[in-house]
Amino acid sequence: MTSLVQSVDWLAIAPPAIAAGAALVVLVADLFLPERRKPLLGALALGGLVLAALSLLPLLDGDRRTFCLTTAPDTCSYAADPFALAIQFLVLGGALLTALLSVHTVRDLGLPAGEYWFLLLASAAGAALLPASRDLATLVVALEVASLPAFALVGLRRGSRLSSEAALKFFLSSVAATAVMLLGVSFVYAATGSMHLSRVADGLDAVPAQLSTLATAGVALTLVGFAFKTAAAPFHFWVPDTYVGAPVPVAGYLSVVGKAAGFSGLILVAVLAFPSHAEIWGPVVAVLAALTMTAGNAAALRQNPGRAHSAVRLLAWSSVGQAGYLLVPIAAAAYTDDPNDAIGTTVAYALMYAVVNLGAFGVTALVARTHPEGRITDFRGLWAARPLAALSLGFFLLALAGLPPGIIGLFAKVAVFSTAVEAGLGWLAVVMAVNVVIALYYYLRWTAVLFRAPAPEPVAEPVAEPVAEPAVEPVPAGASGGTAETAAAAALEPAAGGPAATPATPATASVAAPSVTPARPSKAPAPLAAAIGLAAVLGIALSGAPQLVLRFATAALL
Repeated sequence: MTSLVQSVDWLAIAPPAIAAGAALVVLVADLFLPERRKPLLGALALGGLVLAALSLLPLLDGDRRTFCLTTAPDTCSYAADPFALAIQFLVLGGALLTALLSVHTVRDLGLPAGEYWFLLLASAAGAALLPASRDLATLVVALEVASLPAFALVGLRRGSRLSSEAALKFFLSSVAATAVMLLGVSFVYAATGSMHLSRVADGLDAVPAQLSTLATAGVALTLVGFAFKTAAAPFHFWVPDTYVGAPVPVAGYLSVVGKAAGFSGLILVAVLAFPSHAEIWGPVVAVLAALTMTAGNAAALRQNPGRAHSAVRLLAWSSVGQAGYLLVPIAAAAYTDDPNDAIGTTVAYALMYAVVNLGAFGVTALVARTHPEGRITDFRGLWAARPLAALSLGFFLLALAGLPPGIIGLFAKVAVFSTAVEAGLGWLAVVMAVNVVIALYYYLRWTAVLFRAPAPEPVAEPVAEPVAEPAVEPVPAGASGGTAETAAAAALEPAAGGPAATPATPATASVAAPSVTPARPSKAPAPLAAAIGLAAVLGIALSGAPQLVLRFATAALL
């Protein structure tokens, strides 16, 4: 009799398992640490993420699978293949940078440290599990494990109306999308009788005629749920308000790690589970890509630099536009015999985007410490106050725009453009080219603000001080030699040997206010500076050697 007990490859599941274990350690440690020792929780979280990332190294030597069916060892629920490892590296690296950005935020905003670090680690564990999932049930569970803690992270600022509204919008939109996705998954299961992606693909190839409509509806509804997670239009309206209401590091986390989870899920279900319906999801994803990049860039173009929170809002709309570029290779995968090249291009672009976008959010968090309103105009003169921060942000913005010296951004965009052309999607390549030109304006406008002369300090007006009138002694009536008028005149005559008195009037005398010396910017917290510096170094290294990322565009990941 065949055993029904599945074997577990603990090394294969180490990355998400270590992140989840670190979350539990932080949660328990929070119960016993006194308030003054709470910063140790941040160190525990950073250590857990570093260990989870290092656990990827032993997995580089081969394709490992676990949680396989005992009756069919080649049908597994978890696969540590090159695609999963690349996305897990992105997720854990992005979470590590987010943790570095968050150390000062937790202290400055008075956030509950235990809850914050537990939620961040739990979300990272779910996002790391998702790209390795190979059945629909595990995909849905991983997606929700990544999403549910994110709702709480967004709304963790107690007493903040913006934070509460952002969390509520994020939660309601995500719950609706999850419900639609679960309905689609149930339809697919009803039509194919399986949850494993490989068996779903086989089942959809031979679905009975009476179930074909049910299967098509299931495919469409499942893709809608993942489209929401990627912030694809028209499911993107939650993005700007959610990013503005969240702490800046959390907004950066959602823009990178949250998107990575959504895109990896979309790739898995589209390419591995639904290849027989490529003629349906291919054109739909292509249209979504065009709508998403156009909506994001058009909205970013309209941002008022003087509006409160305009910096984060522009980055939010920029992330929507970038999501459109990431969707282009996925659409192209439907029109090619071997989708690996197209999928690899999405992974390569996502790795580039993760580094420079988190770096941009890092500099935004740095400036927000002295300018809580977060206007783009608050970045004016950053070059004079913080030269390295200004150079870093300028590099990040130029990389997002695809301009030198951000060479990696240029190469990544060219790779996406080439993928669309090779797949016969010329019209989508033209739409992308137009959107890249549109995006140049707002990226360059923000970059120019960094190097403008600082806004002049307001000049203090002279302070007017009233001068009191001299008292006039009344002269009794009938006194010899004078009247009240002569007594007043005598009061104005100089004293013996003294200077002549100035007639006192109700006029005022001006007293110059003391000059004010502009305060030097405070020193950046070490973890925040380290995160920005690490992102800048990685971005420069990738620009110097773009093949480190672009090799994914030609690799067989799935």
